[in-house]
Amino acid sequence: MFTPSQADVRRFFCGAYDLGRRGLPLEPLQALAYEWIRQHPEYHAELADLEGALRTMANIDPARDNPFLHLSMHLSISEQCSIDQPSGIRQAVELLAARRGSLHAAHHEVMECLGRMLWESQRSGRPPDGLAYVAEVQRRATAG
Repeated sequence: MFTPSQADVRRFFCGAYDLGRRGLPLEPLQALAYEWIRQHPEYHAELADLEGALRTMANIDPARDNPFLHLSMHLSISEQCSIDQPSGIRQAVELLAARRGSLHAAHHEVMECLGRMLWESQRSGRPPDGLAYVAEVQRRATAG
Protein backbone atom coordinates (compact mmCIF):
# COMPACT_ATOMS: atom_id res chain seq x y z
CA MET A 1 0.00 0.00 0.00
CA PHE A 2 1.33 3.42 -0.97
CA THR A 3 1.26 5.95 1.85
CA PRO A 4 2.37 9.34 0.54
CA SER A 5 3.86 11.87 2.92
CA GLN A 6 2.36 15.31 3.36
CA ALA A 7 5.14 16.68 1.14
CA ASP A 8 4.39 14.04 -1.54
CA VAL A 9 0.74 15.12 -1.58
CA ARG A 10 1.67 18.77 -1.96
CA ARG A 11 4.16 17.97 -4.74
CA PHE A 12 1.52 15.90 -6.55
CA PHE A 13 -1.15 18.63 -6.54
CA CYS A 14 1.28 21.46 -7.32
CA GLY A 15 2.74 19.37 -10.14
CA ALA A 16 -0.68 18.52 -11.58
CA TYR A 17 -1.63 22.20 -11.46
CA ASP A 18 1.61 23.25 -13.16
CA LEU A 19 1.29 20.68 -15.96
CA GLY A 20 -2.42 21.33 -16.46
CA ARG A 21 -2.19 25.10 -16.68
CA ARG A 22 0.68 24.79 -19.17
CA GLY A 23 -1.35 22.36 -21.28
CA LEU A 24 1.19 19.57 -20.89
CA PRO A 25 0.28 15.86 -20.82
CA LEU A 26 -1.10 14.55 -17.52
CA GLU A 27 -1.19 11.06 -16.09
CA PRO A 28 -4.80 9.87 -15.48
CA LEU A 29 -4.73 10.67 -11.73
CA GLN A 30 -3.15 14.07 -12.43
CA ALA A 31 -5.88 14.79 -14.99
CA LEU A 32 -8.57 13.98 -12.44
CA ALA A 33 -6.82 16.13 -9.85
CA TYR A 34 -6.51 18.99 -12.34
CA GLU A 35 -10.25 18.88 -13.05
CA TRP A 36 -10.94 19.35 -9.32
CA ILE A 37 -8.23 22.02 -9.08
CA ARG A 38 -9.86 23.97 -11.93
CA GLN A 39 -13.06 24.07 -9.90
CA HIS A 40 -11.21 25.64 -6.98
CA PRO A 41 -9.61 28.86 -8.24
CA GLU A 42 -9.23 30.00 -4.63
CA TYR A 43 -6.42 27.44 -4.32
CA HIS A 44 -4.53 28.33 -7.51
CA ALA A 45 -2.04 30.78 -5.96
CA GLU A 46 -1.04 28.27 -3.30
CA LEU A 47 -0.77 25.45 -5.84
CA ALA A 48 1.42 27.63 -8.06
CA ASP A 49 4.04 27.91 -5.29
CA LEU A 50 5.44 24.46 -4.48
CA GLU A 51 8.25 25.80 -2.29
CA GLY A 52 5.78 27.91 -0.32
CA ALA A 53 3.43 24.95 0.04
CA LEU A 54 6.26 22.81 1.41
CA ARG A 55 7.41 25.57 3.80
CA THR A 56 3.93 25.99 5.29
CA MET A 57 3.21 22.30 5.96
CA ALA A 58 3.46 22.75 9.73
CA ASN A 59 1.35 25.91 9.80
CA ILE A 60 -2.21 24.87 10.58
CA ASP A 61 -4.83 27.60 10.41
CA PRO A 62 -8.16 26.20 11.66
CA ALA A 63 -9.98 29.20 10.18
CA ARG A 64 -8.90 28.26 6.66
CA ASP A 65 -9.43 25.25 4.41
CA ASN A 66 -6.41 23.11 3.67
CA PRO A 67 -6.45 22.95 -0.14
CA PHE A 68 -4.37 19.75 -0.20
CA LEU A 69 -6.72 17.93 2.17
CA HIS A 70 -9.76 19.26 0.33
CA LEU A 71 -8.46 18.16 -3.08
CA SER A 72 -7.36 14.80 -1.64
CA MET A 73 -10.91 14.22 -0.44
CA HIS A 74 -12.27 15.02 -3.91
CA LEU A 75 -9.88 12.42 -5.35
CA SER A 76 -10.79 9.86 -2.68
CA ILE A 77 -14.50 10.25 -3.32
CA SER A 78 -13.94 10.07 -7.09
CA GLU A 79 -11.95 6.85 -6.67
CA GLN A 80 -14.55 5.38 -4.30
CA CYS A 81 -17.24 6.06 -6.90
CA SER A 82 -15.17 4.64 -9.76
CA ILE A 83 -14.85 1.27 -8.01
CA ASP A 84 -18.07 1.53 -5.95
CA GLN A 85 -16.24 0.94 -2.70
CA PRO A 86 -17.70 0.96 -0.15
CA SER A 87 -20.51 -0.76 -1.96
CA GLY A 88 -23.34 1.62 -2.78
CA ILE A 89 -21.28 4.84 -2.65
CA ARG A 90 -21.45 5.40 -6.40
CA GLN A 91 -25.24 5.34 -6.49
CA ALA A 92 -25.52 7.44 -3.33
CA VAL A 93 -23.20 10.13 -4.71
CA GLU A 94 -24.98 10.09 -8.08
CA LEU A 95 -28.34 10.55 -6.35
CA LEU A 96 -26.98 13.35 -4.20
CA ALA A 97 -25.44 15.04 -7.25
CA ALA A 98 -28.77 14.84 -9.09
CA ARG A 99 -30.57 16.26 -6.06
CA ARG A 100 -28.09 19.14 -5.69
CA GLY A 101 -27.73 19.70 -9.43
CA SER A 102 -23.96 19.50 -9.13
CA LEU A 103 -21.39 16.77 -8.62
CA HIS A 104 -19.14 19.36 -7.01
CA ALA A 105 -21.76 20.35 -4.44
CA ALA A 106 -22.47 16.67 -3.77
CA HIS A 107 -18.77 16.00 -3.19
CA HIS A 108 -18.64 18.76 -0.60
CA GLU A 109 -21.49 17.13 1.32
CA VAL A 110 -19.92 13.69 0.98
CA MET A 111 -16.70 15.15 2.41
CA GLU A 112 -18.57 15.91 5.62
CA CYS A 113 -19.73 12.28 5.80
CA LEU A 114 -16.28 10.94 4.97
CA GLY A 115 -14.63 13.20 7.54
CA ARG A 116 -17.11 12.10 10.21
CA MET A 117 -16.53 8.42 9.42
CA LEU A 118 -12.75 8.84 9.69
CA TRP A 119 -13.02 10.89 12.89
CA GLU A 120 -15.29 8.28 14.50
CA SER A 121 -12.91 5.50 13.45
CA GLN A 122 -9.94 7.29 15.00
CA ARG A 123 -11.86 8.16 18.16
CA SER A 124 -13.16 4.62 18.68
CA GLY A 125 -10.07 2.74 17.50
CA ARG A 126 -12.27 0.67 15.15
CA PRO A 127 -12.03 0.36 11.36
CA PRO A 128 -13.98 2.92 9.31
CA ASP A 129 -17.67 2.04 9.05
CA GLY A 130 -18.32 2.08 5.32
CA LEU A 131 -21.96 1.05 5.74
CA ALA A 132 -22.69 4.00 8.01
CA TYR A 133 -20.85 6.32 5.62
CA VAL A 134 -22.90 5.19 2.62
CA ALA A 135 -26.10 5.34 4.67
CA GLU A 136 -25.37 8.96 5.64
CA VAL A 137 -24.77 9.94 2.00
CA GLN A 138 -27.99 8.12 1.04
CA ARG A 139 -29.91 10.00 3.76
CA ARG A 140 -28.69 13.28 2.37
CA ALA A 141 -29.62 12.21 -1.16
CA THR A 142 -33.17 11.24 -0.20
CA ALA A 143 -33.96 13.75 2.57
CA GLY A 144 -37.04 15.85 1.94
